[in-house]
Amino acid sequence: MGYVLRVRLASFFAGAATASFAGLYLLYQDFKVAHDAISQQVESAHESLDRRISALEKLKQSEAPQPLQATE
Repeated sequence: MGYVLRVRLASFFAGAATASFAGLYLLYQDFKVAHDAISQQVESAHESLDRRISALEKLKQSEAPQPLQATE
């Protein structure tokens, strides 16, 4: 009976280890996909913000008053 118990325990732990590795791999893949999606969203927001800042800077430069020249 001892031999059968050892075989069953070994089989159980081998199955548990295999399931753990498979679960961790799936979790890693899910994390990678989520990270890529969030990175893409942040990059898109950053590009949009850069375009808006550039437009505001151009607007500010075009509206800047010209310095007065002193007449002597």
